Amino acid sequence: MGCFEEVTQEGPETNQYNDERSICLHAFSDLSHVPPATFIYLLKDYYVYGTNKATSKFKILLQLVRAALHNAPQPGPFTYAVQCMYIVPLLGKTYSEGFSHMLTSSLKHLKSVESVRKDFLEAKHLAAQLALDILDTVVPHENRILVKLLETFEIELRDMARALYGSELDDDLVKAREHIRHYVKCFMESESNAIAVTLITRFSIQCCDESFLIKLIESNQLEIAEECATFMGKEMICLVIQKYLDMKMLKNANKLVKEHDLTEKFPDVSFLYKESLVKKLAEKGCWDIAEVRAKKETKLMEYLVYLAMEAGYMEKVDELCQRYSLQGYADSLVPEKVFCGSDYLDLKKLSAEEIVWVDEINGLYNATSYIEACKIIGMDCEWRPNFEKNSKPNKVSIIQIASDKIAFIFDLIKLYEDEPKVLDSCFRRIMCSSNILKLGYDIQCDLHQLTQSYGELECFQSYEMLLDVQKLFKGVTGGLSGLSKEILGLSLNKARRNSNWEQRPLSQNQKEYAALDAVVLVHIFHEHIRRQPQFGVSEGCKAEWKSHVVSRVQSSACKPVRF
Repeated sequence: MGCFEEVTQEGPETNQYNDERSICLHAFSDLSHVPPATFIYLLKDYYVYGTNKATSKFKILLQLVRAALHNAPQPGPFTYAVQCMYIVPLLGKTYSEGFSHMLTSSLKHLKSVESVRKDFLEAKHLAAQLALDILDTVVPHENRILVKLLETFEIELRDMARALYGSELDDDLVKAREHIRHYVKCFMESESNAIAVTLITRFSIQCCDESFLIKLIESNQLEIAEECATFMGKEMICLVIQKYLDMKMLKNANKLVKEHDLTEKFPDVSFLYKESLVKKLAEKGCWDIAEVRAKKETKLMEYLVYLAMEAGYMEKVDELCQRYSLQGYADSLVPEKVFCGSDYLDLKKLSAEEIVWVDEINGLYNATSYIEACKIIGMDCEWRPNFEKNSKPNKVSIIQIASDKIAFIFDLIKLYEDEPKVLDSCFRRIMCSSNILKLGYDIQCDLHQLTQSYGELECFQSYEMLLDVQKLFKGVTGGLSGLSKEILGLSLNKARRNSNWEQRPLSQNQKEYAALDAVVLVHIFHEHIRRQPQFGVSEGCKAEWKSHVVSRVQSSACKPVRF
């Protein structure tokens, strides 16, 4: 038993532990003369002496219980387990649910054993009685355990009738169903809907209607609503599908249409779902994946062209039209009407003056000198997306560093290949400067990517005066675009987020996108500071943002660099 480690130190406690362990193992190896109460007591004792975390101990004990129930429990494993479940609640909530789960899970492996089939059939009556005792709160088990009990013992209405009235006559079945209906209503009133629906579907209780289904959907209990609707019939399934459509829950609607073969009734649902999926992927900037999803249907591909035009991603529009012969469709659209540029922030609105592409040593020196003279800069970086599961991200392609007026875009791939030492030196001067406040958004993620991509360079392993602006606006959602909308009044167009950043040359649109992500950080910070004095808390504001500034200095990395 790996997680119940032996104690090496000799002494009374060790001897007691070993004695207890020996008793447990001996008892579990032959249950023919071990009463259920003793078994449960020893199970608890074994759990208490375990030295690992609860999850590990539970897994070990589950294996132990499975093995033990094969070792001649009397009169049989299923009856024995039910008797144990009557006793388990006496241990308290700490053990009750976990041990009951062990017992019911262990029995599943015995159902196919022919030699205990008779015991299974005989134990159903006792299990039905236990279910009634749980429903009457005579035996205090959780509803989850009641559900597992009903499933494990495959308890049917006739089993409940036998437990209640001693027979399975038609009149007794009617009375048993009415008896269970009373519990269902109580559960529905207390909003214990999962157990209510379990009883409804298992024992065919007719006591719910359209309003109950809608209530379940609106409270986001979708699986329960679908289970109940399936029991109630096709009309109620259609009701749920229509409700999903009204709530724009197209994925759920499409799933039900497929499961119940209702395409004829809802012919447009499949396309609407695919359309919504393509739109979500486009909004995330995952254009390549969206294209794969849309490939087989011309209408979907036309919609993707429309989305690209709507996002102002005209190079993607041209690319798709050329690849799929959709120029005629694109010509039928009016770009000025589809794309509303006024909805987004751009470099002109921020009065940014210049984008400087840096891919050779003189440009690197000049850019470094300019940046060193700045008090505040924004930083961001881009890399080509990799959509393969469990694969490493691609190498960071560019890093953008900007003041409020000028943005430098450094071609890291080329600079690293041509002049790695000079690149390292220049960026150490920037990153390790205590005179420059360096702003980023989720900047630790970018630094992680940079160190993974260029681990041989020291410049990305140390830094001073680094501020992640999202720390100043914890309640704002939607990423940097959402923050821009909140602070500057306009969001950022993120359509090119996942474009190919390794292609050379980058398109002008890509450069503007990259530059904007760095420039906007400086403007957001300035606006945040500007707003504070009107409330008379300028010193407090300074203390606030300074408390979020971080540094990570390695002695060798931040030594002065001379040229």
